[in-house]
Amino acid sequence: MAMTNLTQNHCREPDNITCLFEITRAMKILLHICCGPCTTFPLVELRHERHAIEGYFYNPNIHPFKEFERRLGAVMILAEQTGLVVHYEKAYGLKEYLRAVVFHEEERCRRCYAMRLAATAQEAKRRGADAFSSTLLYSKFQRHELIRQVAEETAAAHDIAFYYRDFRPGWQEGIKLAKEMGLYRQPYCGCIYSEQERYDRSFNF
Repeated sequence: MAMTNLTQNHCREPDNITCLFEITRAMKILLHICCGPCTTFPLVELRHERHAIEGYFYNPNIHPFKEFERRLGAVMILAEQTGLVVHYEKAYGLKEYLRAVVFHEEERCRRCYAMRLAATAQEAKRRGADAFSSTLLYSKFQRHELIRQVAEETAAAHDIAFYYRDFRPGWQEGIKLAKEMGLYRQPYCGCIYSEQERYDRSFNF
């Protein structure tokens, strides 16, 4: 049976008591990529651990199409500058996303994470990876514990390991790297609902 949750805390000091788990062998990891900026720090860290990393861009939640194009373009720039092999789902998948979340708006984040992580797990198995992970674990604005829970459930369902890391401590470093690469940095999560919420906050009725 495949291990469903591989955990390594963000630590390099030998006396750090939060280092409860340590994975010592290098693995082939398929990294779900939500956008270019969120990939910068996780990629540096995973390569520092000597894992073989390939990326997978699958984000049917992104709205509108021009935003999808800008994020896809940023990932392509990052891939070129870092030498990262990325497998792209370039079809605009808004219909697929909406069919999954309409009438379930209160749990849209769970459904969105589940869609993307399930596709990543399937792609990881197809490509012979040891595990999958996601750059969603980097963002301070995502629902981190929910992502971890959904990923662990997905790993069990698809019989492949999920490699967990909390990349949030590298938030500022990731921003610095993204700026140095000239990557487009988006102002909202990506879905039509988060776009509406972004504008709602700017109005005072």
